[in-house]
Amino acid sequence: MTDILVVEDDEAIANLICVSLSAEGYRCTCARDGMEGADYIERQSFDLVLLDIMLPEVDGYELLEFIKPTGTPVIFLTAKGSIEDKVRGLRAGADDYLPKPFQIGELLARVEAVLRRLGKGERQLEVGDVSVRLDSRQVLKSGVALTLTVKEFDLLVELMRNRNIALYREQLYEKVWKEPFNGETRTLDSHIQRLRRKLGWEDRIRTVFRIGYRLEG
Repeated sequence: MTDILVVEDDEAIANLICVSLSAEGYRCTCARDGMEGADYIERQSFDLVLLDIMLPEVDGYELLEFIKPTGTPVIFLTAKGSIEDKVRGLRAGADDYLPKPFQIGELLARVEAVLRRLGKGERQLEVGDVSVRLDSRQVLKSGVALTLTVKEFDLLVELMRNRNIALYREQLYEKVWKEPFNGETRTLDSHIQRLRRKLGWEDRIRTVFRIGYRLEG
């Protein structure tokens, strides 16, 4: 499930946002000021932060600097709606900027767009007759469930998210195994071979000479 932190000191606005996002299947946490927002960010990870600028204790710009090292995307929600304010917010590192008052439908669309652009919030990936359900970590081929190991699953997700793009072996290895690539390719290559056999994708997962692999789809 996608976790969203809402940092907003106006209780009515915060409640409206959280109720609306929860109805769309997101899991929401609300913080009423910048300090409480920082505490939440320190304790758990989020897929997105909706952040007011004018907050008690710690303002939105200060909190954004605290968030940035985590890599969590941020959408500013603020009454500061001038072009200069928007430019400042985006240059400070926000992924989007939505002035108040806003329609809840526009907020939902902005949330979906940021999550989609950054590869977060996805529920399912599909290439050909293979679909991957990310929340349940299920892989289906023509509707029939397949059994993959943890690394095979993670490798498949990376290939599907980057289909038609040649990926370097070291890039794939470090993304899936979460450790530096030491130049030894047998582990990665053997996982690719097993994926090809299990999925029937001998012709779809292509070897790219001197680079790595590309999923065609």
